[in-house]
Amino acid sequence: MSAKKLNLPLAPEMHEALFAESRSLGIPATKLARRVLEEWLRERRRKRLRQEIRRFALAAAGSRADLDPELEASAVEELGRLDTAEE
Repeated sequence: MSAKKLNLPLAPEMHEALFAESRSLGIPATKLARRVLEEWLRERRRKRLRQEIRRFALAAAGSRADLDPELEASAVEELGRLDTAEE
């Protein structure tokens, strides 16, 4: 897959800060900007997924789509074991 280019005008202060940070890290500013954007996009996807799960859970609470009580109890028990194992 070939890389796509993006022309991204920055305020002078942001441009200076980006280049100063890239120099301090010893990496090109474009690489730093790419890393920052990738991290931000990953976080946005995680937040969106959490929101979708929350909406579903709220809508499904008490319905047939809600967790089976035995399955839920089993999961809580397993999570308790995992917490204990990590300590």
